[in-house]
This record gives sequence, C-alpha cells and structure tokens, in this order.
Amino acid sequence: MSLAERARGAGKAPVPVNGRVLRWPVLPVVVVCIDGCDPAYIAAARAAGVIPVIDRMTREGFAAIASAAMPTFTNPNNISIVCGAPPAIHGVSGNYYLERETGREVMMVDAQPLRAPTILARFSDAGAAVAVITAKDKLRLALGAGVTGVVFSAERAGSCTIAENGIDGVVELVGRSAPDPYSADLSLFVLDAGIRLLETRRPDLTYLSLSDYVQHKHAPGSPEANVFMGAVDERLGRLAACGARVGVVADHGMTDMALPDGRPNVLYLGDRLDAAFGAGATRVICPITDPFVRHHGALGGFVRVYLMRPGIERATVLRFIGALPAVECALSREDACARFDLPEDREADIAVVARRGCAIGSRVVEHDLTHLVGARLRSHGGVTEQPVPFIVSHPVTRDYAARANQGLRNFDIFEFALNGCGAHVPGVHLG
Repeated sequence: MSLAERARGAGKAPVPVNGRVLRWPVLPVVVVCIDGCDPAYIAAARAAGVIPVIDRMTREGFAAIASAAMPTFTNPNNISIVCGAPPAIHGVSGNYYLERETGREVMMVDAQPLRAPTILARFSDAGAAVAVITAKDKLRLALGAGVTGVVFSAERAGSCTIAENGIDGVVELVGRSAPDPYSADLSLFVLDAGIRLLETRRPDLTYLSLSDYVQHKHAPGSPEANVFMGAVDERLGRLAACGARVGVVADHGMTDMALPDGRPNVLYLGDRLDAAFGAGATRVICPITDPFVRHHGALGGFVRVYLMRPGIERATVLRFIGALPAVECALSREDACARFDLPEDREADIAVVARRGCAIGSRVVEHDLTHLVGARLRSHGGVTEQPVPFIVSHPVTRDYAARANQGLRNFDIFEFALNGCGAHVPGVHLG
C-alpha cells in the first residue's frame, strides 16, 4: 500500500450509518452484487476451472456463505446491502407493493419508499468520492439517493448527463455502446464501467449491481453460466489490479421452479383463494414484479395476501393457505415481520413462502408466461434462495472471522470491506 493510499483515510472521522460505525477506506473499496448468484454457480465454475480470481480471493482473502434479506428479491436486498440494514430499517420490502391507504399497486422505481440513509450517501456527505453503477435503471434512484457523485445504469449509459448522473460520455469511456437489457453483457458493461472509473477517477467507494439475466435462464454448471462466471471473474481481477479492496456478494440465490416436463410449477394462489372464499375477498400481490418480467413471468417464491372483505377471518385464511402443498409457510403480518425483519406497516395481512421447487402467483390471467415457453422457470423470493456468497479480496481480523461464525448477512459486506480487514483468517470454503 502506497503512502498516498495510507493517507486516504488518515484523520478522517468514522461514518455512522444505521447503527454501524464505518471507517474511511484506506484503499478504494468496490462492492459487487452479482444478482442471482447462488453459491452453486461458484462451486460449478470452480469445478470447471474458470474462476481463478475468485479462487484466489477465497484462499488469500475471506469467503463464507451469508443469508440474504427476505423476501429474496432484487430491490429489498440491494437496498439492504447499501444501507447495511434489513428492510425493517430501510422500509423497502419488495419490488412491487400495495399502498394500504389508497389500494394502489406501486412498482418501486425511485427512492420514495426509502426510510434510512445509505452507506453511500453518508460517505458522500462526509466528502468521499462515490460511484454507483446498476445494470437496470429501476434501481438507480434508490441506490443513488443522497449521493453526490457518479450514479448511472448500464441500461441507459448512452444518455448520461452531468446534471442527472454526475458523468457524461459513458459509452466513450467504456469503449462500447450500452447493451440490450435482456443480455449477459448488461452486467459485464457495469463491471467494465466500474474498472474505467477506477482507472480514471479512483472513487473511494463504488457499488456495482449486476443483472440476474443469466441465472434466470441457465442453471449452475451450464456452459452459458460458466462462460458468464468466467467473464465476471476476469473483471474482478482487473478491479483488484487497480488497487481496490473488492467485496463480492449476491442479492439472492436462484432455484429451478419447473416440473419434470419443463412446465412452470406454479400455485396460482389468487385463483385458489377466490374459489375458497369468493371473488374479491382477498388480493394477492407478487412483490417480484418489476419492469423486467420476461424471464420470470412475475412468479417467485414469496407473495403477500391482503384481506379485502370485512369480517373474513385471517386465521381461517392462514390455515387454508398453510395446508396447500406448494406452501412452505403462511405467516401473519406480525410473525412475518418478527421472523424476517420486515416493516410492519408495509406488510400484508398474510405473507406466504413457497416450498423449494415451487412458485406462487396470483391468478392465471395476471401472468404472461409466453416468454417462458421452451425454458424452465428459474426464480427466487423464498428462504430457499437466502444463501449467497460473501467474499472479500483481503483477509479479515480474528474478531470479524468470529462474527462471521455467528452468522453473516449479505448486508454486512460494506462493514467487512471497510472495517474488517487485517491479519489473515481463512473463511469458509465456498462450494
């Protein structure tokens, strides 16, 4: 580490964020969220010999398995990672939610639901140079809330402006045009842009959030998945070669939710509730819903049920749902919030988690599965998709290794990268 790098954090006061006190980085810190990266992708890619950089980080840095926040969807977990806190603190518990006051269904595309500051915003306020690059623009406003710095998405890299994004000329900087949103290259563009920012601007903190396009379409160990993991691995090596301390984590895992014949294995809970309690008695919300539903048809492992008819007994509905074969558990609002660290005022009357291998939807007519024809449904949302990789390129202290042994959350990654590095203590071997 150079004297200039050591001076980076010298004399800078630690930054308090949501109950954590984080040290100023002595090296540039880059956290990469590999969307949908179940640990099985790393195990398979390691067996295929295509991820030498991640292998080296595992041996020479720190690696373990962490738990994602529930529900295991993109928005709650990305926000949890940048806040260092669960949804009960920051308030974002789905990509899509129902406003109880108005009955309006709302897709999260801005920072309005956010109730807590992000680590990125707090460091930005303290004078750090911060960069945020997301694959899809749906997350940009929330992840970049309060950040004075570079904030843009690969999806709209071709239209960045200084006023809106803190940068222009992104495609010229990266050396290629913005890719198709439905492509593996969307994620690789995020990483390439992060590398170029490190080379040219050297931010103190960088957050790079990828897309789960590949994981929705391809199982661990498939040629397509291994090619993608190899391409990600090569770019992680380039980030490390820029002198950065690199943290790697995922927002959620990914599992197969198809029948042996390839058809989606779906419980259409809204239809079942209509048949049992009458049309309009309940309302099922699928919080996986976002602007990009082609690869999952708004089907996942977690849904919310609202009781709409006065006098309907929640206990009766709970028993009915809990007895369905596809259901792992059906929880009251209070129990779901206590178990999963969710904000009670934004939770439904009933939260429903699917069993492994099953998806839960609302009503058949509300899901377009035309883009899944010929492909197996792979999705997420339940407790099955909670295990995720947790890797830091540098070794951690014994105190932090001991903390990891008590259980890691994916949203611990910034603290481990900023505060936890020291003498070498091996992590848990991934795979």
